[in-house]
Amino acid sequence: MRGESGAPEVSSPPRRSGPREPGRQDWSSWPHYQAAASGFRGYWYPVAFSSRITGRPTQVTLLGEKIMLVRDGGTVFALKDRCPHRGVPLSEGKRQFPGTVSCAYHGWTFGLADGELKAAITDGPASPICGKVRQPTYPAAERLGMVWVYVGEGEDAPPIDEQLPEELVDNPAVVGARIQRRTGNWRFACENGYDEGHAKYLHRTALWRVFKSMPVWNETRIERRGRWIYRVQEKQYWDADFPGLGTWNSQAWYKQRPPKDVTNIGNTGSHREVDPVIAAQEFPGFASVSMPGVLRIVYPTFIHYEFYVPIDAEHHLYVGVMANFSRGIRTLPFYVKYLGFVRWLFHGQFSAQDKWMVEITDAPPEKLYRPDDSLLKWRKLAEDTCEGRAARPKDGG
Repeated sequence: MRGESGAPEVSSPPRRSGPREPGRQDWSSWPHYQAAASGFRGYWYPVAFSSRITGRPTQVTLLGEKIMLVRDGGTVFALKDRCPHRGVPLSEGKRQFPGTVSCAYHGWTFGLADGELKAAITDGPASPICGKVRQPTYPAAERLGMVWVYVGEGEDAPPIDEQLPEELVDNPAVVGARIQRRTGNWRFACENGYDEGHAKYLHRTALWRVFKSMPVWNETRIERRGRWIYRVQEKQYWDADFPGLGTWNSQAWYKQRPPKDVTNIGNTGSHREVDPVIAAQEFPGFASVSMPGVLRIVYPTFIHYEFYVPIDAEHHLYVGVMANFSRGIRTLPFYVKYLGFVRWLFHGQFSAQDKWMVEITDAPPEKLYRPDDSLLKWRKLAEDTCEGRAARPKDGG
């Protein structure tokens, strides 16, 4: 259906009849997405900086599951954080023997690699329960200076590099990162990140953009390539006359505005030459998203990634990663800028505006508008991916 302007009318999907389910999950047009309040299983998620995981057990929550992380012999291991004896968290325990963790309550001792009960210290060396109990374990890996954990349905975990953005696997990079626990459902965070409309208005006051002009609105289409969908800007409007209201823009004399013949990568208005590694990717658009909730924003000299990691239905981890593909001594300017001011401006004040919006979002019900086509395409990507994974034949089937 088209409105009077000729543009497609985009509205919220029809609501399911009968009583509304508890919580906010009422996106019945996308049943898999609606059911994923606590996240999608079958993926790797970053959960902590590698430097924070030591020989002392640590608890994290991922997709509603409490998980114990501990480092032993340089390797990170992940086990379900509940002793099967009396339900005490294993993260309260210690490593009494190499390659194991012992519950703080009665000394039940589990192998870190396989979860097998190796000893029940308070029942002596010949305890008959040994070898008869196995604690669930999770695949764990380290990439980009972070620990990643895979939560599945019993299937073998795929190689983590198959899930990382391709350019991060194929090219060395230096990164600056932030991990922050935030209030709000992970889907609101992901939709905010990929949202076509918000940045040009919400972030116009961000210090990160204080000297950079932003368009009032764009003509945008969504293009899919492989597992990513891209926002492709076809035309930008830097000011606009609103009938009966007047002209509005976010310009100022001190703001930099790109000439018409300059590619505006990342909506930055930058005249800088594009990094060769970034140029070689031939991204069709500067903003893209993929499952299970990974945002990629391309700038001329770096790429910013956001991983929206579900803790539970009401909380998520914001994991922001800024990657620069310089090498050797050329990495020093990136570190100086990031540690000197970018971390505070970008991963701080700029990102805090998104945090604010996600915390107070109360959808559905929702009434969508034309730029929300980006959200609809993301939800469709999630739904189609889930359908495809469900239809995939099992080994030996």
